[in-house]
Order: sequence, then C-alpha cells, then structure tokens
Amino acid sequence: MATRSLWGARTKLALSAAALIGGGAAANVATSDDPSMTLKLYTTVPPRLIRDAMTATAIAFDYEYSLWGLPEGSSEREKTKHEVHLRSARKLQELCFSNGGIYIKLGQHLGQLEYLVPQEYVQTMRDSMLNKCPVSSYEQVCEVVKKELGDTPDKIFAEFDPVPIASASLAQVHVARNHDGKKVAVKVQHTHMTDTAAADCATVDFIVNTLHWIFPSFDYRWLIAEMRESLPKELDFINEAQNSEKCLENFQKLSPHIAAYVYAPKVYWNLSTSKLLTMEFMDGAEVNDVKTIKRLGIRPDEVARLVSETFAEMMFKHGFVHCDPHAANLLVRPLPYSGKSILGKKKPQLILLDHGLYKELDFETRTNYAKLWKALIFADANAIKENSAKLGAGEDLYALFAGILTMRPWNRVIDPAVDHLVIQGSESDRSELQMYASQYFSQISELLRRLPRVILLMLKTNDCLRSVSNALLQVPSLETFMIIGRVSSEAVIEAKLSQKRSFLHWLSAWLDKILLEARLFTMQVALWLLQGRKSLSWRN
Repeated sequence: MATRSLWGARTKLALSAAALIGGGAAANVATSDDPSMTLKLYTTVPPRLIRDAMTATAIAFDYEYSLWGLPEGSSEREKTKHEVHLRSARKLQELCFSNGGIYIKLGQHLGQLEYLVPQEYVQTMRDSMLNKCPVSSYEQVCEVVKKELGDTPDKIFAEFDPVPIASASLAQVHVARNHDGKKVAVKVQHTHMTDTAAADCATVDFIVNTLHWIFPSFDYRWLIAEMRESLPKELDFINEAQNSEKCLENFQKLSPHIAAYVYAPKVYWNLSTSKLLTMEFMDGAEVNDVKTIKRLGIRPDEVARLVSETFAEMMFKHGFVHCDPHAANLLVRPLPYSGKSILGKKKPQLILLDHGLYKELDFETRTNYAKLWKALIFADANAIKENSAKLGAGEDLYALFAGILTMRPWNRVIDPAVDHLVIQGSESDRSELQMYASQYFSQISELLRRLPRVILLMLKTNDCLRSVSNALLQVPSLETFMIIGRVSSEAVIEAKLSQKRSFLHWLSAWLDKILLEARLFTMQVALWLLQGRKSLSWRN
C-alpha cells in the first residue's frame, strides 16, 4: 500500500509540474523578444522533463516493488536484482535516445563507470551509446549548412552524401568532396543542440539535485558542474579545430619520438564555423576492431602500446589531454610511407577524432598526477597516499582513489609482484569489482565530490583507455602499465630538472633517471620470464 501511494504521489507531482509548465508557457511566448525560439523551447523541454520524471518514477517503483520482502544476500534477491538492473538500464537507454544530445553524453559517461554502477548499466550503455545515436534529417543538415556557409550542401561541395557515415550525441558526419576533388568529412551539429542545450542542462541539474535531496548518498552534482563548463566548448567547432592543431603541435614539440605515429585530420578553415567543421577524410579501423586491424597487417598489441604511450605523453608531459578517447574517436591505419617490420607487420598510426573535450593540467597537478601513477606502478604506498592527498582525495580515501584508478583492491595495489596491476578479465574479477562498487558506494560518491573536476575527467579518460586496451589485448598484459610507469617517471624527473635549484638537485634528478632505467629493465626481464611461464602453462 505504501508503495502504491508513493507511485500515486509521484505521478500527481509529474502531472502538476506539466500543468504548471504549460500554463506559464503561453504567457512567456506572448511576451518574449523571440517568440518562435521561446515556443520551440516550450514545445521541446516539457516533454523531456515529463519523460525524465516518468522514467525515474518507473525505475524507482520497479526496484521497490520487485525487491520487496526478498531477504538480503539470498539467491532469489540477487537474481531479481539482476533482472531489475537490466530493465532499468533499458529504460534509461530509451530515455537517453528519446531526449538525445546531452542525455546521450551522460549515457556514454555512465557506460564507463564500472567502479560505481552495476554491470548491467555499463554494458547496456556501452553497447548502444557510441555508434547508434539519433540522426538529424537531411533537411535539418541543409538548414545548418545554409545558415553557416551561405548555401545548400550541393552548392558548397562538389559532392555531398545526404546519408551520414556516423552520428554522435552532438553532431553527425557526412562524406563530401570539395571543388578541388578532395574527399572530406563534414561534421554538422544537430539543430536541436542549439535550441535546447541550456534548457537540458537546467533540467538535468534539477533532476540530479532532487535525487541528491531525496538520497543524500547519490551526489552527482559534480557531473552537472563539469557538463555546464565543458558543453559550450564542445558545441564550438572552432574550439575543436584549434584543439586538434594544438594536440599535434604538442607531439611535434614535446614528444617527437612518437609524433609521426599520432595524427589528427587536417581542418579546412574556409569551410568551417562554430557549428560546422570540414576536415580531411580519414580511412581506418576503429581501435577496438581487432579483425580489421589484423587485416591491415597491424599487430593489436602494438596498437595497445601506441594508445597507452600517446595518452601517457598527453597526461604527464603535455598537460593538454583529449578526454573522450572512446573507441569511435580513435582510428588506426598503417603508418604512411613505412615498410614492413622484420615480422612482416606494418607499424600503426593512431588517428585522433573529436577534439571537442580537452582539459589542461597545470604544472603542479600534472606533476602530482605523474607522481601518483609512478607510485602505483612501483607499489609505493607512502607516495600513493601523499600524492592522492595532494590531488584532493584526502588522507582517508587515498586507498579508494588508487583502487578506482587501477581497478584493483588496495592489497593488490601495494603488492610488490611485477604484475600486481594486471586485470585478468575473469568473471571473478568482474564480481570483485562490482562487490567493491556496492560496498563502497557512499565513499566513492564522496571521493568524486571531493576531487577537482580536471581529475574527474582524467578518471573518465582512464576508464575509456582501459576499455580500449581490453578490446585490443586477448590476454592480460603488463606492458601498458610499464609504459605508464616509464612516461610518468620521466615526467617527474623532467619536472625536477626544470626547477634548476642547484648542482646537487640536478645530480639527484639524473641519479633518479639512472635508477629508473635500471628498475624498468629489471621489471622488463621479470615480465619476459612471467610471460614465458604463462605461455607454457597455456600451451599445456
């Protein structure tokens, strides 16, 4: 009875809110400076708000009703909970697709939070949110192109395919040819993003604050604050184009040893605006498409190493980081103008797409983050605690912070074994992670509230990269951690050398460098021996 009355109260609340919104809408449209835009907002936003309220109510009711009376820890409760998780994840997926735009961005982010949400949600969002986004009609695309470039696509371009090759949360991409005959990719912003982005932010803000008021442990207000700051930048394609050029410039200046292996499409500035971006067309395999990568004559493990090194250089040396490296934004192709290796395989080149979401790490944050990862790789408990506190985790949640970064429990994080951070990917591993997520939900929420937003985006980037690495590598690998250990340690040493305090300080930094090389060599030998033993055991 209590559940039914709760359901009735929530339904009445949703209907009352709709009536209030509808009543105020007519007055606001009549007195607005831009009645057509105001009318568009009032005909778009209320249905989204009602869908939000109804979905949230349906999910809450399903959990409350389905689990009612089932004892904690019982097999029946666990089975039922799994079924409710699946149903609720699908309801949330449907909501994200119905509302589009910002909601899909949130769904994509949810798909990376393995340490916080049930696996059913993670898998449902990952399977649908990257490559199955809603598509704008060709008429809407023509409207944007004409407004931005002065004429319709068939006049601006020699050829323009009306069917997009990809659609994401904020925009979709069409293949075209310019009048010089060059094949280009034209990224066109969804028209509704301009109209409803601010209203959607306000709606999601309201929902998250309401949920936090009802359930204090559910505190996602940090996500809304980050979205409010980053979304205007992502909606500005001029900013995206500038980011792509700055990214490549950083590799050429700061990481010349891998600059040739990292690429971003050339921007056609004369055909680009804040809502339309024309770029060089890139042909390559998505980074998680192992079959196509092999068919191109490239080894997936080399791609995994290149991805790890590319983003380690960004995080620890450049301080300018691409924060949306999911599989759809990373392409792989054979390195142009290079021959085959001794083993007959081609070298990979990583193509970075979608440069809308970048974060800059100041010198102190970048150095502390590098020190933390160095400590994690080398299982240095004191340094982990010290640098976690410097980054905002505090002295009470440093172990949890280390666990989220590595996806390993604290006893494994500080284990001196060479492969202490390797995730086997087994069912027991996944169960262990879900158990920790459930057990420490409130502490994880508190940690995410505390951490600076730039570090939260590093967590998101870390999650995306882990997913990519898991897709590329068929067996557990330590090499990606070795790369992170090397690059983070080099960054710490370079930071020390840049301070130029005294000869002794300089000498200490060089001794650190020598010790690092010796330590990495020892770890590499241990890795070879370990891989040899595992190879023998797998064959047997």
